[in-house]
Amino acid sequence: MRTIAEINQKISHGQAVVWTVAEVKAKVSQLGISKIFEQVDVVTTGTFEPMESTGAIINLGHTDPPIKIRQCWLDGIAAYAAFGAVDLYLGATATADYNLQESDPNLREGIGGEKGGGHVIEDLIAGRAVQLKAIGQKTDCYPRAMWENAITKDNINQFYLFNPRNLYQNFIVGVNGGDRTLYTYLGALQPRLGNAVYSNPGAISPLLNDPDLTSVGIGSKIFLGGGIGYIAWEGTQHFPLQKRLPNRTPIGPAATVALIGDAKQMSADWVRGCYFKNYGPSIMLGVGVALPVTSEKVIYNCSVVDRDIVAPVIDFSIPRRVRPTFGLVSYEQLQKGHMTIDGRSVKVAPLASKYLSLKVAQELKEWIEAGKFTLTEPVAPLPSDRAFMPQDSSKSIISLE
Repeated sequence: MRTIAEINQKISHGQAVVWTVAEVKAKVSQLGISKIFEQVDVVTTGTFEPMESTGAIINLGHTDPPIKIRQCWLDGIAAYAAFGAVDLYLGATATADYNLQESDPNLREGIGGEKGGGHVIEDLIAGRAVQLKAIGQKTDCYPRAMWENAITKDNINQFYLFNPRNLYQNFIVGVNGGDRTLYTYLGALQPRLGNAVYSNPGAISPLLNDPDLTSVGIGSKIFLGGGIGYIAWEGTQHFPLQKRLPNRTPIGPAATVALIGDAKQMSADWVRGCYFKNYGPSIMLGVGVALPVTSEKVIYNCSVVDRDIVAPVIDFSIPRRVRPTFGLVSYEQLQKGHMTIDGRSVKVAPLASKYLSLKVAQELKEWIEAGKFTLTEPVAPLPSDRAFMPQDSSKSIISLE
């Protein structure tokens, strides 16, 4: 057994041995779990994938005369302003305002413009100027009614990401058994099982290598968008009670985490706005988690490979919360670029970048080896007893019956 304090001491003296999770998987059959445990102090994991439940807290600083902002737009994208006078929350999927009436074709088709909050967040992180327009509620202490200004990350007080749900521990594969193209958060799904899309990098994904959340918890330091962040809480829709295989990996969406980190220290290389046609804007985010090798169990968990992890194939043509499935498929099969459904070959594409996910893990490894990143003891564990609670029934997030 090792402690995190002992590992941090080795990091501070430049003596820690750090492997990426890909290196562990490549060498475990040759060296064995015990031998790797003797050698390795930290295992780094990473992912680069869409994470739409992401957003930025921004404090603009007070104007003269002061303003109590009630409505605000950044490059035309609506930000939430109904709390502090000059505090904003900009969600990654926020769009330009448009009329949400039943007859509005934007509402029916899900079209709200290609630029969204994720693009504005990327621009600010990259150091680009963003045009702000604000409307205030006039009061005796906040007499200003309007404000327009160009802001950058250097002329605002706080700018940090606070993401309610990131790092899904496994997810789904989307297909379309209907007769028209569907535009979804996985992208376009072609009719009559014309394609399949998945959004998890598989066996290198951070939480699949810590299936029971024993190595990370609230307060764990992470790589977030090219800067340092922390696990702040359980994520929304946190569902650790998902059904699991004997290797403890879940068969569908399971644990999630809420993340926080200083966006002023991040890099636009790892935070990128994106757009899904006829669905809306989102954000691609690089996240890396360092797993302290405190026991052989950590290496055992990290030895899981793509053929031993599965995801459910979900038919989006049924417009319900619980949709029919075509069973389970391994990530090894998904990464071959094709799969078989009902006897026919279906082409498969990923949303997550495996190449950039590996780069996140490698960059985090280099930070630790250089002494720039130490590990933290969680202040509390992530809950292990959360079930998924929909509004209308007690069923789980996916139905595999």
